[in-house]
Amino acid sequence: MDAEITVNGSGNRVTARGDTPILYLLRNDIGLNGPQFGCGLGQCGACMVLLDDEAVSSCTIPVSRAVGRKITTLEGLGTADHPHPVQQAFLEEQAAQCGYCTNGMIISIAALLAARPNADEREIREALDANLCRCGTHLRILRAARRAAELTAGRAAEPAAGEGKNE
Repeated sequence: MDAEITVNGSGNRVTARGDTPILYLLRNDIGLNGPQFGCGLGQCGACMVLLDDEAVSSCTIPVSRAVGRKITTLEGLGTADHPHPVQQAFLEEQAAQCGYCTNGMIISIAALLAARPNADEREIREALDANLCRCGTHLRILRAARRAAELTAGRAAEPAAGEGKNE
């Protein structure tokens, strides 16, 4: 199928079978490296993208379902000069270790905070439930998610006592 898909605000003409996962097009045809291939089954979160502002596993969404919809990848959230609040929080809290899960974690938190800027701890944990991290940076990721919520809500508060950066 010949299709036009919108990625990070730009139209992209692609030729692929209708059942081709958009992950393959994003990485191989468009050259975006934010979404990672992890499990290929939608169970690890490494390939997350926003599809019409909803966090989805791009390894399970066929190109036929992406036509006419807005896809946003990690690269489309912010820039080096103006990072998205979640990207900024991940930098401030040093929440990336190997980085493989970072794409999915950031996309999932960005989707949550777009819908619920004042998300609480339970909502943050639920939003991250579909994302796996093998490095053990869970505490930093949760701290970054809380920090992103503060930034999103405009409350840029200092970390609470006992929440040092080296946990």
